[in-house]
Amino acid sequence: MKGSSKIFLILLTAVSMLFFVGCSSDDDTDTVRLAEVTRSIFYAPQYVAISEGFFEEEGIKVDLTTTWGGDNTMTTLLAGGADIALVGAETSIYVYAQEANDPAINFAALTQQDGTFLVSREKISNFDWEMLKGSTFLGQRIGGMPQMVGEHVLRKHGIDPHRDLNLIQNIDFGNIPSAFASGTGDYVQLFEPTATQFELDGIGHIVASFGIESGTVPYTGFMAKESFIKNNRDVIERFTRALYKAQQWVESSSNEEIARSIQPFFSDTDIEIIENVVHNYKSQGSYATTPRIKEEAWENLQQIMDQAGELPMKVEYEKLVNTKFADKVME
Repeated sequence: MKGSSKIFLILLTAVSMLFFVGCSSDDDTDTVRLAEVTRSIFYAPQYVAISEGFFEEEGIKVDLTTTWGGDNTMTTLLAGGADIALVGAETSIYVYAQEANDPAINFAALTQQDGTFLVSREKISNFDWEMLKGSTFLGQRIGGMPQMVGEHVLRKHGIDPHRDLNLIQNIDFGNIPSAFASGTGDYVQLFEPTATQFELDGIGHIVASFGIESGTVPYTGFMAKESFIKNNRDVIERFTRALYKAQQWVESSSNEEIARSIQPFFSDTDIEIIENVVHNYKSQGSYATTPRIKEEAWENLQQIMDQAGELPMKVEYEKLVNTKFADKVME
């Protein structure tokens, strides 16, 4: 099913759900309901903003909920179950293409690259993308950004993903690591910390980064319904300012300091692994250093979607990206 069709189903679901829209507040603090698409070290600056008190400094209490998946996250946002969503920018395009009366507007960037890595079963000293030809490649689910980026990178290196290798895309996201660990595939596309854990366990070896290869995209960011932004400009500005403080803090802090700050959000993960993952993402520039979503990144996103056959329509940058709040807090 195409991504835009999925979002159409989301809209139908949203119509039938009744949530109160808006953030609650008392005399000193506004409570913002934030829905995150998944729990990931990839989103370190968000957790830093909470743990280091940057939201609190701006008079915001964050009620954080993990909604597990782009479809669920967008459903929650559109139906009023959240004030702000952390999710891939492509979902806002799917919603807009369905002529939504109250579209989701992207107002702040969190990650600016794809967060997956290419992991090989065998250790490779001098990796070359040509090595994937004729191999079995365990990719991500059809219609998701990881899959679209994965195919984009393969094509960039002269590999037809549907002709030059055996591409497996029918395994659920949560089961991909276990499928590779049990012997399926010569290569797999994985998020952290699984990629690092596989290296430590001797299951696989990181040989390339899809984030580096695909370039800058508004991969994951914060969005809210147009009506919410209009009615809560001060809240959005303070939220964005807190995020920017966290982004600056992450940029200037050591991997160890960042790992300690976000460890409470990953209690089941060893601090050494968190630190290693932070290093992998920070060293390649995965974390956005400012909340401003760049126009060239937006265009790159649509090019990747179009190449994958998942772009329902071309949407102008100004239609779904609001940079006013980012620009103001960066002054």
